[in-house]
Amino acid sequence: MKTHIKEYRAKQGLTQEQLASAVGVRRETIVFLEKGKYNPSLLLAHKISKVLQTTIAHLFEFEDEKEQAKPAEHHRSYIQ
Repeated sequence: MKTHIKEYRAKQGLTQEQLASAVGVRRETIVFLEKGKYNPSLLLAHKISKVLQTTIAHLFEFEDEKEQAKPAEHHRSYIQ
């Protein structure tokens, strides 16, 4: 997952520590989120979006959504 937390955090003039404190997590959690190495709970994503005054959709985007959304191949088997 790709995040835009760092950009929105910078726009608000917040440090990682300040954002972490505002949403009730450790600074390391914000570091991992910004690097895309941690998927937040919906509650945490909501809290971050409120503090950063944007939507969850603007903060988080799934990479390769098209790849993940591919329908499974269907195989027919014929009984003779």
